[in-house]
Amino acid sequence: MRWKLLLRPSWLALTLVVFGFAVTCYTVLAPWQFDRHNERAATNEAVRASFTEPAAPVDDVLPTAGPPGPEAEWRRVLVEGTYLPEHEVVARLRTVRGEPAFEVLTPMRTTSGEVLLIDRGYLRPDDSEVPPYAAPPEGTVRVEARVRSDETDPQARPAFANASTGGALHTYAVDSRVVAEATGLDLRRGYFPLSEGQPGVLNTLPLPQIDAGPYFSYALQWIAFGTMGVLGWAYFTVRELKPGGALAEDRPTGGRRRSVAEILAEDEAPAPDPHSTPRPG
Repeated sequence: MRWKLLLRPSWLALTLVVFGFAVTCYTVLAPWQFDRHNERAATNEAVRASFTEPAAPVDDVLPTAGPPGPEAEWRRVLVEGTYLPEHEVVARLRTVRGEPAFEVLTPMRTTSGEVLLIDRGYLRPDDSEVPPYAAPPEGTVRVEARVRSDETDPQARPAFANASTGGALHTYAVDSRVVAEATGLDLRRGYFPLSEGQPGVLNTLPLPQIDAGPYFSYALQWIAFGTMGVLGWAYFTVRELKPGGALAEDRPTGGRRRSVAEILAEDEAPAPDPHSTPRPG
């Protein structure tokens, strides 16, 4: 019959909170960090592979017209064509090496007739404005770039041009679909950041750091937090159901319930010596 004490509304509410938190840790928070760890591992492997694999023509690396697959991410490709500066777009609100930046996106029409979105690199803001920068070279050029999948703006904002941009097109994500819609060009999916020293490059975008990151340890921490919550609930359940436990006490209405700290302090307090003589008051 003592188990009926656990049906009190306050204890049921505590149980719901504890197990809800534990389930969230096990099924949402920890898997989320494991997924980020796996994504970082895949990126690291792709970047490492790009250092040893020779640059190849873009049509060999991307034989189909769809978006780049994971096997092509970060691969070095060779592109030959002509820049289209009249369709240039600036990506805003970027961060490069921990500092604000703009990225300059210039479409290039290849000798095969395709149009690719070339990321020429980054610029540091000048009083929050885009500073002057060099135009891309004219005529046919041959460049080396890396394959990247399109970014996605969570707010799905289109490219725009107004007085604040000086009439130049700006976008909030490096996304060939957004640039294609704004310029009317039939752009191939994905974008292609230039390697260092290539014709038309500005400040070369850095490669991601090759390290595992903290995500695996974060996942283990969430599992540990969920486990500690369940174990703590189990400990106090047993403690409350013991004779003398708080749930078993018949307290007068309005009496103060002992806090967890008081219960723990009582458990740790030394037992009185039955042979000691009480001192007179």
